Amino acid sequence: MARRILPWLGIAVLVIGYPLLAHYTNESAHSGNMGALVAVAPLVLIALALAWRSPRRFIMLGVLVLLCIALWAGWSALENHFGLVYWLQHVGMLLILFMTFGRTLIAGRQPLCTRFAKAVHVLVTPQHEIYARQVTVAWTLFFAAMALASTLLFFLAPLATWSVFANFLTLPLVALMFIAEYWVRRWVLPDMQQTHILDAVRAFRNTPARPR
Repeated sequence: MARRILPWLGIAVLVIGYPLLAHYTNESAHSGNMGALVAVAPLVLIALALAWRSPRRFIMLGVLVLLCIALWAGWSALENHFGLVYWLQHVGMLLILFMTFGRTLIAGRQPLCTRFAKAVHVLVTPQHEIYARQVTVAWTLFFAAMALASTLLFFLAPLATWSVFANFLTLPLVALMFIAEYWVRRWVLPDMQQTHILDAVRAFRNTPARPR
């Protein structure tokens, strides 16, 4: 039981603790060193994990060491502009999600939400396919709007204000979008069997990739 709980407890601490620590560094006027450390830590850890799994492990680890040396050499500049690293992480994540949904709307490709629907339901009606495409458009616009809002707040508002949006409002807004889509789906497609979002995630994960 403890082995099952500990990973989830670690994830919960990370999801809650990192935004709190990041916001503290953004809000405090004397946290340059800590802010720079907290800002680059996720990037370094992700890079380390990717390098370790790479077929060219030692080459990639060597590149990572060189990048860490470059970070150390430019640490003073990073201390003065660590907020920019936070913003790049946040807007980068949103743009990746924007492109993930948006690229499936290109002619000849299957909209991402249509793929989710077909992974969950045995039979998907034409009406459901139209709705799924519209939901894919909605998610694409949502992430584009979030990236734009993040950028405007970062450059036009105090850093602490942007930090509240990035660290404390992003996930609730995404959750609100999920809830709103669920209730719209129940209204637009009342005869369709309603499923939980986790059902879609599990089914999509177990569905083999389809040709473009």
